[in-house]
Amino acid sequence: MANTPSLPVSLLIASKSQSVGSEPQKKTREDWRKAKELEEARKAGTAPAAVDEEGKDINPHIPQYISSAPWYYNTVGPTLKHQRPQEDDKQKQLAKVGDWFQRGVNLDSLTTKFRKGACENCGAVTHKKKDCMERPRKVLAKFSGAEIAPDEFIQPDLKLDFDGKRDRWNGYNPTEHLGIIEEFEKVEDTKRQLKAQRLNTGDEDEGGEEEMDGDEDKYVDEVDMPGTKVDSKQRITVRNLRIREDTAKYLRNLDPNSAYYDPKTRSMRENPYKDTGKEAEQVDYAGENFIRFSGDTSKHAQAQLFAWEAQHAGVDVHLLAEPTKAEKLKVEYVGKKEEIKSSIQESILERYGGKEHLQVPPKALLLAQTEQYVEYSRAGKIIKGAEKPVVSSRYEEDVYINNHQSVWGSYWKDGQWGFQCCYSMIKNSYCTGERSKDIEEEKIPSSTVAINANKIVTQDSDDGNTDSHDDSQEEKFEEKQLPPPEVVKDTKDYEKSEARRKKKRDKKKKKKSHKKSVGKKGDTHESSDSESDEEAEKKKKLLEALQAEEKRLRQVDRLMSLDERKRPYNSMVESKAPNEEELEAYYMKRKREEDPMAFF
Repeated sequence: MANTPSLPVSLLIASKSQSVGSEPQKKTREDWRKAKELEEARKAGTAPAAVDEEGKDINPHIPQYISSAPWYYNTVGPTLKHQRPQEDDKQKQLAKVGDWFQRGVNLDSLTTKFRKGACENCGAVTHKKKDCMERPRKVLAKFSGAEIAPDEFIQPDLKLDFDGKRDRWNGYNPTEHLGIIEEFEKVEDTKRQLKAQRLNTGDEDEGGEEEMDGDEDKYVDEVDMPGTKVDSKQRITVRNLRIREDTAKYLRNLDPNSAYYDPKTRSMRENPYKDTGKEAEQVDYAGENFIRFSGDTSKHAQAQLFAWEAQHAGVDVHLLAEPTKAEKLKVEYVGKKEEIKSSIQESILERYGGKEHLQVPPKALLLAQTEQYVEYSRAGKIIKGAEKPVVSSRYEEDVYINNHQSVWGSYWKDGQWGFQCCYSMIKNSYCTGERSKDIEEEKIPSSTVAINANKIVTQDSDDGNTDSHDDSQEEKFEEKQLPPPEVVKDTKDYEKSEARRKKKRDKKKKKKSHKKSVGKKGDTHESSDSESDEEAEKKKKLLEALQAEEKRLRQVDRLMSLDERKRPYNSMVESKAPNEEELEAYYMKRKREEDPMAFF
């Protein structure tokens, strides 16, 4: 059927005229069936293939739209002539493999006499004067007849095919490589002579070997190493191939019946050392399946298997859609299974006895020997066999001493460790319970109070502009935070010492200014006085800003301690840009939680 002949109309009319009394016979169903069977037999290879007019076999698997010829070809039998080039004489005559352009000049065409039609400048016949590449002569070769240049080769018109145009070695002369080989041999001979001289003189050392290595590196640096990509901008070398020490997967076991290696995906799923007697834990590579079925992969597979079995049993559960339900059902199922197993074991032991034989120490203790093999190195490390249990800590855990309810180190304050149960910072102290915790919480750090004492005392004078309700609440809050009189006394002494230091600094400044401006004493005194006044004004403003910032922080703490529904509105507060003193006060009072030394 694939090679059904299609006759032109003229042949059909001629055949009809020859058979005057008979009509053209149609193919019967039996003929179609036989043609179909013959085609299937040819495809299966049990029947010989069809042959065209040239005696060539026709592939039975060629589809019909290719094998069937048009009606105007006048083909009677099977043919593929219509698929081949029709005019062989008009085809391009392609160049052969060895054909290439000839370089240089033809030394066989040397002459001593000028020839007619040759170049007037050099005397070569292959080009004219305007195409001559030689320097223009003072006396042309046409007139002198001396030094006639040899003719160039007439280059062939090469018609290359697709591969010939892209052949990078086409036209390469292998004799050019002999120069590189000769250079390499000369270098090797020189190295041998130098080595022989060192051996004869007896001064062979490591320096000579390093020099030889340096010579080798000198030639290697010129060539990029295969498998590396050098980026000139970033000055880094990136490896895109495996290193030489890595063993390829297909070289681990050369037995052809071992694990299959898939070259397309570069994977070897089975263990290549499976039949060698080595376990998977003892080899460097045990196949991709060993990695795939490690970790939680097996647990997930068991959960999926349980979900399928539960669905088969009639329970509506899906692992991906309802993972929590599937996990709970699995836990419940495993628990009931263990209960049934233990109940069966207990019933057997109650009926037949022998429970005392199960409560026996291990054989390693009874016989003082074991079959577990352990191999040690000279340093005492385990090379093969059972591993030592992992030690969680070198100290005893969960040991409560001296009536404490927590361990040492469970409490941290001011750079010291202690007990959480009683806030005690002494390691070997006895626990005093909640009473010592209350005492520690009531204490206020003296260093913090000493710094802020003066600022807290001077707050009452600035509260006249606020509402009466807010003033009463702030006074109550300040009374709670008033420091003891000893702290206030220390603060006053500190202020006195600061005043003395300030006077000394002012005296030094006056002396310096007096030395610089000789003859302008009145101006100097006025400038120093104005500078001191400005500094005093700045410090006064800064102190006021610090007091206002502390007042604001106390107000914020008071509002944060209140319930959210009882907090007052702040829509009537005037918002303006802060000045330099207010910004400095804010930065001085700001809490830095990320600073590790903030509480020291």
